[in-house]
Amino acid sequence: MSDSAYKRHPVLLLFAAAMATTPVHALTPQEQLGKSIFFDLSLSINQNQSCATCHAPEVGWTGPDAAINAFGSVYEGSIPGRFGDRKPPSSAYATPSPILHLEKQGKEWLFVGGNFWDGRATGEKLGNPAADQAQGPFLNPVEQALPDSACVVYRVCTASYPVSFENVWGTESCSITWPADVETACATEGGTVALSEADRARSNLVYDLIALTIAAFEASPESNAFTSKFDLSFKGKARLSQEERRGFALFKGQGKCARCHAVTAGGEKSLFTDFTFDNLGLPINPENPVYDVNPGFVDLGLGGFLKTRPDYAALAPENDGKHKVPTLRNVDKRPSAVFVKAYGHNGYFKSLKGIVHFYNTRDVKPACPGAYTEAEALAANCWPAPEVAANVNTAELGNLGLTAADEDAIVAFLKTLSDGYDPGGQ
Repeated sequence: MSDSAYKRHPVLLLFAAAMATTPVHALTPQEQLGKSIFFDLSLSINQNQSCATCHAPEVGWTGPDAAINAFGSVYEGSIPGRFGDRKPPSSAYATPSPILHLEKQGKEWLFVGGNFWDGRATGEKLGNPAADQAQGPFLNPVEQALPDSACVVYRVCTASYPVSFENVWGTESCSITWPADVETACATEGGTVALSEADRARSNLVYDLIALTIAAFEASPESNAFTSKFDLSFKGKARLSQEERRGFALFKGQGKCARCHAVTAGGEKSLFTDFTFDNLGLPINPENPVYDVNPGFVDLGLGGFLKTRPDYAALAPENDGKHKVPTLRNVDKRPSAVFVKAYGHNGYFKSLKGIVHFYNTRDVKPACPGAYTEAEALAANCWPAPEVAANVNTAELGNLGLTAADEDAIVAFLKTLSDGYDPGGQ
């Protein structure tokens, strides 16, 4: 973060000062506090959902329920029966994403940065897109659904964490006079915590610091670990197989994957994303619960968010259907070989082989006559129409000319990106 960014976001001065006074070890006090908050089920209206509910480490910091992933891929919120409309993206390796901005790349002006699939966590509020993102689910009625940001502050300030908020941010940081009915207000949809003007100002400050603390954990070596087979190969502790090396070459070459899932010059410490947005022509996921309540739902992605911004609204149509290019790190991380993961912003694909095959053949196969699932489309040797027909990327995918063996090699390479690799298990 540049000095100018800290000046634009004064709350970061407190954050930077605290970080500068903490020793370096496995997790700093800020990171440990962030971890406690990240895994705290009480930070939801029914005290039954945490950040980790949808972003679990054992599956690469995304959705941990194979049964959900196998179908609609979106997770139920704290209030039963309420669902979002997108699958959880990985919270790992998201922290390097810059503040959302327009950038000229070649002859194109592209949006770069932000967090969430549609980029709406721009980073403009806190100077950190991951921190902006962290504030969203707490108050989202289909996620953690707390009625007031002060509820998050109250529960964090009164929690029994190994490292308390006051340990990190000072003994006065939680000096807020809470009303007698705060518990009732925080357990009631539409509730409001009655605070004085001064206490509300302090609560708002603490809420921002909570978000930055979560982002600190998300940026820690526990989250952004760089401990995959791919990473260890650069240290001489692992060796990629011939098929994996061939897959990496195809990934950078004929497969065109690296055009968006960027690779550094030597490969080491690659984030496998360029933080841009793309419309891949993905079909709707007909098993997503959103279609039960809104049959005509269309996910416009970045374009839908840009429509809400007067400064960017004119650029919305050319960005309709575009979603954030995700990192491919941990793309295959799972607790067992039979565990189902989902891919794409709506979780349409259930296997790496399926999505790689789609990238390869999207524009080659005939159109399916309806809203087929991935399994149905593969069985019928067709692909459904894209959810959003405008702005589909036809330059970098759709007819790659890869063989089945080429696809398998790319999949083999992608499997080397899972953190926690044990070189003794080779």
